[in-house]
Amino acid sequence: MTRPPYELPTMASIASIEPSGYTVASTFSGTGGSSAGYRLAGFDVVWASEFVPAAAASYRANASPATVLDTRDIREVKPDELPEVDVLDGSPPCAGFSTQGNLSAGWGETVAYSGTSQRVDDLFFEYARIAEGLRPKVLIAENVSGLVRGVSKGYFKLILARLRDAGYRVEARLLDASWLGAAQERRRIIFVGVRDDLAVAPAYPAPQPVRRTIGDALGPDYGGLVWRWGIADRTRPCPTIQTSYTSHSELAVLAPPGTDHDPETGRDLHAGIPAHRARREREHECRRLTLGELRALAGFPPDFELTGSYDQRWERIGRAVPPVMMAAIASAVRDRILDPLREAA
Repeated sequence: MTRPPYELPTMASIASIEPSGYTVASTFSGTGGSSAGYRLAGFDVVWASEFVPAAAASYRANASPATVLDTRDIREVKPDELPEVDVLDGSPPCAGFSTQGNLSAGWGETVAYSGTSQRVDDLFFEYARIAEGLRPKVLIAENVSGLVRGVSKGYFKLILARLRDAGYRVEARLLDASWLGAAQERRRIIFVGVRDDLAVAPAYPAPQPVRRTIGDALGPDYGGLVWRWGIADRTRPCPTIQTSYTSHSELAVLAPPGTDHDPETGRDLHAGIPAHRARREREHECRRLTLGELRALAGFPPDFELTGSYDQRWERIGRAVPPVMMAAIASAVRDRILDPLREAA
């Protein structure tokens, strides 16, 4: 089989997609990765909620003109304040369940989170509260794979029970973005719920024919992707992009010399690379990723606007659901749940 090219949609092409007639309200919207994915699948995102100012700024830069952005703490939002929608989306903050975090050590406490201070481990239950009051046809929610590991399994079971008590038939599956169009090995728990009275089962996308890789995203001229374990195999996906450039999985590329600054930020791309990585291999040198390269690896449109400093823009990508991944999930829900319901009405 000929390997299909790695072609990511532009924001301009997303804006021109024929609408399906289905609507979404998005909670914990971040920079808008999920929202871009819904729009790619033909959904209208009519309302979105994002409490973190830096994330809200980036969301505004890419949002559909018809989207109402609510920047209040979700705890202050009442279900009857939202428009009637087909899908309620949500990506509650996951720091308390991340395999790279402290897990239960911070549960129940106010913690520093993305430039704010708030309790975050209970926010999934706020999502369930909105769902119970709003009663959309479908729920789609996302969280880290750590939610089903170790001590977090208890929280996972509570979340599943709460969503079912809200009146939904709910399933949860672990999906990998690299099998759904992004060149990033990002594994996430995806909850899909269908309102009980509709008598329809949740639906998920099938893996795509090829798994996307570093080589797909960065092309043939790169010598490799450098991370904490050495040089990643270019025939495999990029390791999960974390929320901070200086985190444990700091990434860099071996690329032809000559790119000294990120064209979007002017950031010195050689700064901060550990000494043992600042080396040359043949005709390549070790440097930071440009934000364009980061978008390509993460499955974001090349013209998706990121606001703030280099580190803030990196964080926005590191916290986001890849748009192409969410487009695959939303398309499965559209084709196998919403379309049949529309045809039967």
